[in-house]
Amino acid sequence: MNQPRPLILLSNDDGIASPYLTALADALEEGTGAEVLVIAPEKQRSAMSHTITLHKPLRVQAHAPGRYAASGSPVDCVYLGVMRLCPRAPALVVSGINDGYNLGTDIFYSGTVGAALEGGLRGAPAMAVSLQHGKAEALGKAVEVSVGLARALLERPPAPGVVFNVNVPAGPERRYRMTRLGRRFYRDDVLERHDPRGRAYYWIGGGEAGMEEVAGSDCEAIQAGLTSVTPLCLDLTATSLLGEGAPRLDISGFEPAP
Repeated sequence: MNQPRPLILLSNDDGIASPYLTALADALEEGTGAEVLVIAPEKQRSAMSHTITLHKPLRVQAHAPGRYAASGSPVDCVYLGVMRLCPRAPALVVSGINDGYNLGTDIFYSGTVGAALEGGLRGAPAMAVSLQHGKAEALGKAVEVSVGLARALLERPPAPGVVFNVNVPAGPERRYRMTRLGRRFYRDDVLERHDPRGRAYYWIGGGEAGMEEVAGSDCEAIQAGLTSVTPLCLDLTATSLLGEGAPRLDISGFEPAP
């Protein structure tokens, strides 16, 4: 009896119409031999982090065989795929290719990374891929990196709970570096404006303001023109505060239990 092909669940946060998504879907099918199921947001859903829709219905529309658009967030798309729409458990969840880096602390806001993390939470190996903003000419390089890493993860899945965050710069450099999370700075701001009726509204966020120099970080790799591959762990526990020798917290009126 023939075994079914491995299944890759592909999503993004730029929406079903993203040419980066289409290019990656086609390349994954050809380059890995896997079946690729695309479930992506119906429109742009950037910076949604791990948003999940609990208080209104989600609708799914078929765009082509194996290609679906959902009305919710990137995380909703992966949740729907794993729990309902996939014909079998995905062997790999891929999110991207995003138009713009997701470096350092960006991962806490990114819908691209959120979708990959949901794949990890659902028990699948997962990866998020982002390309330098506005560098469509480098899409082929990002696709090639994605397919290569996908093949590696299908052949040798990582430990449960590990998700890979990949950032690809434009340029000819074809080396990659395994990295840690760095830190990116933004001109954080909240602008107050007024609508035609005089009511206040607020515009959150500002442009990029540089990167912190952290040795071995994803930011450092990108500045050197290298593709960055950062393994993320779903366990956010600060283990330095646990176990023997950990500093004691003095909580008024309570005693620590063994």
